[in-house]
Amino acid sequence: MKQHLLAIVLFVIYNLPAALAQQTPDKINFVRQGVQRMIFDENQSIPLAKLQPANIIGISAMHPAKHYLANQADISIDKNKLIVASKEKSGTAIWFGGFNPFATYAIDLDALSGEGEIGFEFAGGGERVLITLAAKNNILTDVQFSTSRSAGKSIMVKQQEAVNITGKIMLQMLGSGLVLYHRTAGLPKVIGQADFDINMDLRAKDRIHTFQSSLFVGLTGGQAAINGVEMALTTGMGLADIRPITYENGDPYLDNGRLWYTMSIRGRALPHHLQGVFSMNPTVFDVKLEGIILFDRNDGLLRNEVASHIFYDRKDAIWRGITTGFSAYANPGKEKKQLLAVESKRDPRFGFSVMHAAPFGIVGDIEDPHIVYDKDARKWRMLTCVNQNGGYKAVILESDHWNKDYRQIAGPVTHNSTGTSIQKINGRYYCFSGSSERQIFIYTYPGLKEAGTLKMDLPPWDDTANTRVWPNVVQMPEGYPFPFVALMMDRFNYPGLKGPNWTYGAIYLYHGH
Repeated sequence: MKQHLLAIVLFVIYNLPAALAQQTPDKINFVRQGVQRMIFDENQSIPLAKLQPANIIGISAMHPAKHYLANQADISIDKNKLIVASKEKSGTAIWFGGFNPFATYAIDLDALSGEGEIGFEFAGGGERVLITLAAKNNILTDVQFSTSRSAGKSIMVKQQEAVNITGKIMLQMLGSGLVLYHRTAGLPKVIGQADFDINMDLRAKDRIHTFQSSLFVGLTGGQAAINGVEMALTTGMGLADIRPITYENGDPYLDNGRLWYTMSIRGRALPHHLQGVFSMNPTVFDVKLEGIILFDRNDGLLRNEVASHIFYDRKDAIWRGITTGFSAYANPGKEKKQLLAVESKRDPRFGFSVMHAAPFGIVGDIEDPHIVYDKDARKWRMLTCVNQNGGYKAVILESDHWNKDYRQIAGPVTHNSTGTSIQKINGRYYCFSGSSERQIFIYTYPGLKEAGTLKMDLPPWDDTANTRVWPNVVQMPEGYPFPFVALMMDRFNYPGLKGPNWTYGAIYLYHGH
């Protein structure tokens, strides 16, 4: 009897690791730990330029002014405020920084007495873009957009009540468009929006290299008092498309005790988002904006593609990835949406980065690619979703090369798919996908057979919300207080925008046991 019991005990001991290794993702219980929505979070901003009246000595050199009319406004600093005053009609541009068509610009306005306009001028190489708020005694009367190639037009989003423009005037530049906000307390209110003329594309590298940014004040008789002006890379009004940065085999890139993620910093519509890079200590909820990535296809533009998977290829010691060419929507009818292979020798995680991008033959309504090198199969494999048969459906593609010659080997699945990702759970690859069915589906790899759904105590949706979220299940190394972490987003759009609107969302942290 003792020998029989000993045999059972030894069997359990020797087979326990194998039993644990066979634990499947549908058995993990994910418990929500926190949620936050970053809305132009000032603590997260990466500064590019500032005009700070309290710290100016020698304003004519630090912030030179250009006067457009015969009457020149008086410029002074009083009580830590920049004062621009004129009894007659004047137009004044005061330099404060270079130009970045993907940055957020802000004016902290103390007061605009009398009648006039205030806003931003971007100019260089004989060209000019002007975005201004017209007001009378601080009350907004219009929002104007003009360029050296086109007359001014109103881009104001009408409000139900009068807007006092004192406070923060915030311009979110979106590559091929803009949104203008006003903020005093609470949520910034949308007061203007526009798309740019593609014939004067502000994503053009020659304009980025030559344009400069100025505070513009136009007065017909009055005074503007400004607390400061700044230009920064920001979190925007929502974050989405969350994906871990990995090594080439899909293992998470854990650096300095932090996980690294790409997220879409949301703009307004499909061509307006921006590829952000964030980090997080997985034991807490300290998500931090680290930088942005733009993409260069050698066509003279810096493009704001999103929904990327970035990985570090250890064999070739280079940063690579696949991104989705949403910027094609900025030039409808002339460009096609497609996947792009991207590469950079420089670490693209920090500050302002540009990765080289190239098409590789996967053209169409295809999104959310995730790529791994499967050393056992000696193949590169990509999980992505293709819009076919009434919705996006997950498929797996395979190639001998990371950036060409892919062919489909599995799928499409039957369920709607979004945020497709390949993750290792206890040493085995699985495929994950959000859906429109209020479920996150788990599939086998590489066959894409259904293998259950993800268990969450509080999913990132409710009965009123769209559920096509991105699952990001990461297994942590031994020693962490929990074996799994997941970072997801919701799909609640930002209020007040007109027309097409993809401005979600908040980010949700889960621990899995």
